[in-house]
Amino acid sequence: MRLELSWPLLGLLLWAGLSASEEFLVEISGTTVTITCPLTEDDVKWKSTEGTTDPSNVRKHIITDHKSSPINLSCSSASSGTSHELYLNARVCANCEELDALTVTGIIAADLLITLGVLILVYYFSKGRKGRASPGPASRPRGQKMQRPPPVPNPDYEPIRKGQREVYAGLESRGF
Repeated sequence: MRLELSWPLLGLLLWAGLSASEEFLVEISGTTVTITCPLTEDDVKWKSTEGTTDPSNVRKHIITDHKSSPINLSCSSASSGTSHELYLNARVCANCEELDALTVTGIIAADLLITLGVLILVYYFSKGRKGRASPGPASRPRGQKMQRPPPVPNPDYEPIRKGQREVYAGLESRGF
């Protein structure tokens, strides 16, 4: 591989590695939202769109009783002069139950196992019924086939018999 082609790829990987370390950490529990600034300095100042500032100068900003309305937050450092902004649109609720990934996986696995068990039970209970004759009122005797009686003639639709052609003699046959 040529060296000129690998430089942009190397630059992209290095840029992605640097930008990944400069992300906000947002934790939500009930109606409390905790935001950690990506700056490493200790003198961090928080500002929000509501005009409030946090005087504590720590990296973690805690919002209690968040109303689920979107807000803009920024954290800046006076010593380095860098600033980071965050648009927070977090939905929170007071009565929500938090589930971890293991619990959700267990619920889905149990549901699949129960469904599979019901399918197997239905298969085995319906398997034995295929060979039985249904106890219906129109059960035919098994054995040799009996001859059917001739159908009851309908006087409106009787076949033309020999000797009765004079009734239809006036009709001309068509050549198809």
